[in-house]
Amino acid sequence: MIERYTQPEMAKIWSQENKLRIMMEVEVLACEGMAAIGQIPEEAAKNIRAKANFDVDRVNEIEKTTRHDVIAFLSCVGEYIGDDAKYMHAGMTSSDVLDTSEAVQMKQAGEAILEQMKLFTEILREKAIQYKDTLCIGRTHAVHAEPITFGLKLAVWYEEMLRNIARMERAIETVSVGQISGAVGTFANIDPRIEEYVCEHLGLKPELVSTQVISRDHYNEYMTTLAIVATSLEKFMTEIRNLQRTEIFEVMEEFKKGQKGSSAMPHKRNPMTCERICGLARVIRGNVVPAFENSVLWHERDLAHSSVERIIIPDSTTLLYYILKLAIGVVKNMEVHEDQMMANVEKTLGLVFSQRLMLTIVGKGVPRDIVYPWVQSNALQAWDTKTPFKDLVLQDENIMKYITKEELDNIFDYSYHTKNVDYIFKRCGLL
Repeated sequence: MIERYTQPEMAKIWSQENKLRIMMEVEVLACEGMAAIGQIPEEAAKNIRAKANFDVDRVNEIEKTTRHDVIAFLSCVGEYIGDDAKYMHAGMTSSDVLDTSEAVQMKQAGEAILEQMKLFTEILREKAIQYKDTLCIGRTHAVHAEPITFGLKLAVWYEEMLRNIARMERAIETVSVGQISGAVGTFANIDPRIEEYVCEHLGLKPELVSTQVISRDHYNEYMTTLAIVATSLEKFMTEIRNLQRTEIFEVMEEFKKGQKGSSAMPHKRNPMTCERICGLARVIRGNVVPAFENSVLWHERDLAHSSVERIIIPDSTTLLYYILKLAIGVVKNMEVHEDQMMANVEKTLGLVFSQRLMLTIVGKGVPRDIVYPWVQSNALQAWDTKTPFKDLVLQDENIMKYITKEELDNIFDYSYHTKNVDYIFKRCGLL
């Protein structure tokens, strides 16, 4: 991933240094496991633990000759250990080391992402409670429908993120598997107890059955989860982008001192961070397809997946971590224009009460098919003539013979639309 979108925490996880450090730990643990069951001398395992080290530049130099990353790595580590290096990698295959190490890296990246997800969700909770009773217009098909509250909109996002947290926890568990099972997964040349020992010390579960690689359906669930979370962020940020439109002007991104919105137009305040989140979410989703295609390998393994995974897994986790941090900033610092929300609610001159008016008359025994045209004709006239809907209803004899003026006043009451907000918040655990 380019430096522009890479946070230091994720750069460290996906660095070659960290990858080789984990690979070395896998190899050292395997030796310790062999010593524990008497396959190699305990002193050799202790010497390997004490002396094992590597130099990234040296590994890269050796790989130019070997054209094999794991052999280059083992050769470099062997230069530090000496004669006891002969016990390393005994009965193992490259994927034992690579897949198990990658599982640790995916676990590390997933846990870092999960931490940001929980922080973002907590901010959504706080904002939802803060704006629980802030009236705003609900829109369907981008057209005014009926009033809701801004807090209710945020509560929807909060609940979605809680589900995403559960998904991410499952995905981390799913990829937290290792294998030390040999060339085609049969344990023919290595004792299964070695795998158990290594996985236990790395915080992984042994893959119950493997080929030369861990089955990539584990990875698919992980990558899909990253895409789901990214899509949620895009959904939230798209809403903020829409609410920042000049014609709506209900919510705005923070605009810091010295910030410029346009090279041409000094007046511009664009939702640039939201737009960046939306754009990068597309990249994360796009990486799901190659992840799925990596499941299809020839027989017990081929190499078609390896080069792809070197890109899509670090890139997707790095981008999701980055846009989560951006989203936290957007929601934490967004400007909420409550007065404009109310102005927009009133923009349609009371048309938001059309359904309640219709239902009230239907409740008095008039068929819906008869009432609907009465209410609709007044609604259309109100919009066309810019006349308050309530004023037109008061002059409609068909309607007013079924309701009193006091009943009409009660119908045109915004609290009717928010009377169950507390119930919804309690159901979500927000109250």
